Amino acid sequence: QVQVVESGGGLVQAGGSLRLSCTASGLTFDNYAMGWFRQAPGKEREGVSCTTWSGTSTYVAASVKGRFTISRDNAKNTLYLQMNTLKPEDTAMYYCATGVSGYCSGDSPFDLRHFNRWGQGTQVTVSS
Repeated sequence: QVQVVESGGGLVQAGGSLRLSCTASGLTFDNYAMGWFRQAPGKEREGVSCTTWSGTSTYVAASVKGRFTISRDNAKNTLYLQMNTLKPEDTAMYYCATGVSGYCSGDSPFDLRHFNRWGQGTQVTVSS
């Protein structure tokens, strides 16, 4: 049974940093692309970043480009999201998901149909 578990969220002041982690078990981790998504209250889930199975190619949403970095450690079955210079508008529940293939779609890397296993999320709150 596949399990996806996020951790590392919390309360931070604007300008601060957090690193989220996501551990996936029950699957061959390095067969799959992995993605980070977020959802704020009353808003749709949006893609934050995607990385291919090897970690050599990544996609980052414009809203977080230059501030957030995705990475993965296939030996540890773990995905990371380093978040710097956090803003109040980054406040959301952050979710990790496994891709349906080893690659992020170049045309639509954050299309939810390209991800099929999701964690329960970790809350990130940025105070002003």
